[in-house]
Amino acid sequence: MKKIILTLLVAFVGFNANAQIKTPQPSTSQKIEQAVGLSNITLEYSRPNMNGRTIFGDLVPFGKVWRTGANANTKITFSTDVTIDGKSLKKGTYAIFTKPNESSWEVIFYSDATNWGAPRTWDETKVALQTSVNVQEMPMNIETFTMTFDDITNNSAVIGILWEKVYVGIKFETPTDMMVSSQIEKMMAGPSADDFYASAVYYLQANKDIKQAQDWIDKAVEMTKDKPRYWFLRQQSLIHAKAGNKKGAIAAAKASLKYAEEGKNEDYIKMNKDSLKEWGAM
Repeated sequence: MKKIILTLLVAFVGFNANAQIKTPQPSTSQKIEQAVGLSNITLEYSRPNMNGRTIFGDLVPFGKVWRTGANANTKITFSTDVTIDGKSLKKGTYAIFTKPNESSWEVIFYSDATNWGAPRTWDETKVALQTSVNVQEMPMNIETFTMTFDDITNNSAVIGILWEKVYVGIKFETPTDMMVSSQIEKMMAGPSADDFYASAVYYLQANKDIKQAQDWIDKAVEMTKDKPRYWFLRQQSLIHAKAGNKKGAIAAAKASLKYAEEGKNEDYIKMNKDSLKEWGAM
């Protein structure tokens, strides 16, 4: 009996030795997504705790590059270009590194966000933007390292960094006004050549009002006459043919053929030649 119990105990211990036990990470990860106007920003970082330690000036030395959190790089992704401290930062993903000091921090947006912590070899060519921000003292300790989006407006927000009794905020501005103004100007200018073209082709394919399709495709071709598009002219020929305007169809097909040959597009060359033969023009 003792032998059987011992065998079972050994088997149980062996089983557990190979088991994969999940335990909490010491520094939990967080991902925040924030819309600012028409721009989307994503922030990913790890969150260490104070655990009774002195943070700034001790665990995080003053004047040295810090990963700004724990574990892998703290990463921020901007869907549009933004402006920080009057300087432009292109859309994309960046690692956020900092150099904490007592009264101010240097904040660095680094184009290589694939490091684990600070890069072993610092590359100044990868510094996309660098700015300085003042430290604000908090009235209480923030136990867990925290990053936030604060003071959000249609055109700007502040990236907040909080830990221990420190808060620093990095303001960035988004091109919301420019983006909205561009949409308004486009809308007020009326439909584009592409809008007229797409509408006309849909009406042709859906067997809807061919006269309306004819009007739209003619407008599209007229709007692009300085830089003729053979695919526009091809659809114009088909729409005119369906509308009973054989002369107009032939003229459009010949023009489409000419520009297709210049563009060396064999498919459109063949399609136009086939149509011209069908309409007795070749």
